[in-house]
Amino acid sequence: MVMRTGVNARPPSAGGDRRAAGPGIALVDPVPLYREGVAAVVRRTPGLHWLGSTGHPHSAVRLHEHLRPDVLLIDSVLDPQGQLATLLAGNDPALVVVSLVREPHRTAKYVRAALSAGVHGLVPRAGEIGEVLQAIVRAHAERVYVDPTLAPLAAGFTPTAEAGSRRSLSRREYEVLQLIADGLENQAVAGELYVSVETVRTHVKNILRKLRARDRTHAVSLAYQAGLLTSGTNAHPAG
Repeated sequence: MVMRTGVNARPPSAGGDRRAAGPGIALVDPVPLYREGVAAVVRRTPGLHWLGSTGHPHSAVRLHEHLRPDVLLIDSVLDPQGQLATLLAGNDPALVVVSLVREPHRTAKYVRAALSAGVHGLVPRAGEIGEVLQAIVRAHAERVYVDPTLAPLAAGFTPTAEAGSRRSLSRREYEVLQLIADGLENQAVAGELYVSVETVRTHVKNILRKLRARDRTHAVSLAYQAGLLTSGTNAHPAG
């Protein structure tokens, strides 16, 4: 089934069947062939349950809300500053986020920032599929897993001291930010969300504080730079 949001997904099974199938896995990656490959491997791996994928970070929030995966893989190029991971993990403490690390992001700065943002696992995107599967299983079981090739970059990082230090946007704040990015003023945003203008103002203040933005325009700019907002709403469908 292809959702209107551009998410390629299979409807989750009923509670008992879903749990019996093992942790549900979803993927956010811009390359259709990569999404297809990961889906095929997960489907034939005992103990894992494939849920769906999207090629666009803009659809990731909807994918998460619709499928509620146990483990969500995110290509680091789509979340270079960890904003998407912060948003999703901050609103779903049970979610395990695994970053598929691209070569340009194999740096101590990125690895530490990702862990601080709420990412639970890191593995090279170009690694062997067995390494990716191990990252999925280990991160789900242990809540923290860093591939051995990336571990030196995380040296000295203390999760209890640094993880979660960034404030995530709530689901409503994210919706307000999207509408602001579409050019709506507070009155129009209030109308779209069926809330008061004062409530919208409160959300805007929270967004500015959490993103450390000077004003609405700066907040939108930062969100685009971080990949939290994108210019389109539709993802490329996975096969």
